[in-house]
Amino acid sequence: MTLSSVVFVGGGNMAGAIIGGLLRSGWVSGAISVIDPDDGRRAALQSGFGVRTLGAADASLHGAGCVVWAVKPQLFKVAAAACAEHIAGALQLSVMAGIRSDAIVHATGSERVVRAMPNTPALIGQGISGLYARAAVTTEECAAVERLLAPTGQTLWVEREEHLDAVTALSGSGPAYVFYVLEALIDAGVELGLSAAQSRQLALSTFAGATALARDADEPPEVLRMRVTSKGGTTHAAINSLDADDVKAAFLRALKAAHRRAAELGDEFGR
Repeated sequence: MTLSSVVFVGGGNMAGAIIGGLLRSGWVSGAISVIDPDDGRRAALQSGFGVRTLGAADASLHGAGCVVWAVKPQLFKVAAAACAEHIAGALQLSVMAGIRSDAIVHATGSERVVRAMPNTPALIGQGISGLYARAAVTTEECAAVERLLAPTGQTLWVEREEHLDAVTALSGSGPAYVFYVLEALIDAGVELGLSAAQSRQLALSTFAGATALARDADEPPEVLRMRVTSKGGTTHAAINSLDADDVKAAFLRALKAAHRRAAELGDEFGR
């Protein structure tokens, strides 16, 4: 299946990331439409991407190949009520947190629903999106979704929709955990006498290099960590301190909290 046109409902950052990727990969701006009631956002999308924008859904949306739902979860029902009659024949792709596929089927009248949980590195083409497809979505349509999202980064399919809550906890919220650790490393560098600029450069380069090494190595992160950790050395002292503070368990508790909240959002907005 080849998608010839895409309609975005909501024109925020994630929609912009996907649109930018589509245009870089060869899509023409005339094949992309965005519905957003905000005048300023529509103007920015028009000037930045040259795509067609609408303040509200209308009959011109009939025949769209795919609709990408990119509104805030609490706004979905109102947005869907205004769009449903025009887009029921399209493949429905949601990048909204918490809105379950049953709710999208009910609101749009289409069983052909794919849910995606992207993360913010999609803005620079370095993201990863967890994907779940309902049974009515064909193999060809799944492949079309992969091509649609490819410019934003990697994709990973899960077999059960509830697993998207775990994806949300790990990778959806994950960039914030990385930024949190970076903050801590930079602050520590400053406290130890380095400048903020020096600490930032060292922390960012270390994170980038270690991640690249873990990605390309055959060994798991545990083995890579042990290779850096000589008994009685500086790294050993740091790891012992982290273990004494139960940092791994704290991360597990944090991800469980995010997982619970993802499920709560589904209960609140996604039924």
